[in-house]
Amino acid sequence: MTAINKMKILYLTDQTHTHGGIEKVLSQKANYFADLAGDEVIIATYNQRKLPSCYRFSEKITFIHLEINYRAGKSFWHFENLLKIIHHRAKLNGIIKEIRPDVVVSSSFGVDRFFIPFLERNIPKIKEYHFTKHFLSQQKSVKKFFLDKINNFIDQSYHQVVILNEDERKFYHTNNITIIPNPAELDAPQAPLTKKNIIAAGRIIYQKNFEHLIEVGFKISREFPDWQIHIYGDDYLGRKDILQNKIDQLSLRNTVIFKGTSADLKKTFLDYSIYALTSNYETFPMVLLEALSVGLPVVAYDCPTGPSRILKNNEDSYLIPYKNINIFVDKISILMADEKLRKEMGNKAVRNVQRFAIEKVMGQWKNLFNELKIKNA
Repeated sequence: MTAINKMKILYLTDQTHTHGGIEKVLSQKANYFADLAGDEVIIATYNQRKLPSCYRFSEKITFIHLEINYRAGKSFWHFENLLKIIHHRAKLNGIIKEIRPDVVVSSSFGVDRFFIPFLERNIPKIKEYHFTKHFLSQQKSVKKFFLDKINNFIDQSYHQVVILNEDERKFYHTNNITIIPNPAELDAPQAPLTKKNIIAAGRIIYQKNFEHLIEVGFKISREFPDWQIHIYGDDYLGRKDILQNKIDQLSLRNTVIFKGTSADLKKTFLDYSIYALTSNYETFPMVLLEALSVGLPVVAYDCPTGPSRILKNNEDSYLIPYKNINIFVDKISILMADEKLRKEMGNKAVRNVQRFAIEKVMGQWKNLFNELKIKNA
């Protein structure tokens, strides 16, 4: 890592009270800079709603809660939210003027991304993208054409745009792109892989495609009646009830089980022997890094666009052709039946994930901050 002076870093996000990849990786990066790099870290939220953070944040980090609290279920362009946008912009501009950070990093994907680059233009602004544009790129319409123009203009207005993997680069039509993956914390013990439990985790939303995981459970239940699939995550808009109905219809109450949320997922992983991912799409899922870091072999759909950038097929995982349930069942069955193979793949997982060690990834962030600070001095 390039040696530089301590920095004042302002992270902007919507909230830190729900379990999710953005919230998790923000806690990792902010804690690293505050505790290990000795930087001054400030996190400003706008939808915290006076709720506690779900992940641990260093006591050295300063939180500023703007409490804009946009009206949920309404468009940002609804009259009530439009008034909040005006208030949000003015309040955030005042915060940036007051604290004068060396760099501002926009972490979440909200309406603020449209005005952040135009606040205090001499202070470097970075936009992080944590989602894939794969499906958006396939849409064709006049509205889409103009939205793309607007988004490209906004991206170009930031000093730098950071994306998570090389596959995403083709979706951005701007020259200020840097690729920095999510980091892996490698401080957990290795899972023994002896228990007959499969785990999946993520917010219970369409993206995660837990419907397919339930079908996998149905197909393996006869051959492996003593194995269970456990799903961890927050419910979203009642989707859990829909999935539970499917579980009940297939008589899988003792096979596929919702377990709520976990305060420490890596610790929870130690009670499992396989990680399963059936997502419709991902970008660079933190949960795969966490699974590999404790030596869980993975069975995952090769969905757009992230798993193939993390997993090494036939070494630490099986990458399954997109949405091919039958092959998914075949491969996960092989792992369920062979504890020795699970342990061999788990050992390779621990070795392979080292390339995403937090020290390496945060070194890339530190160098980017340094470059922007020098360029905009």
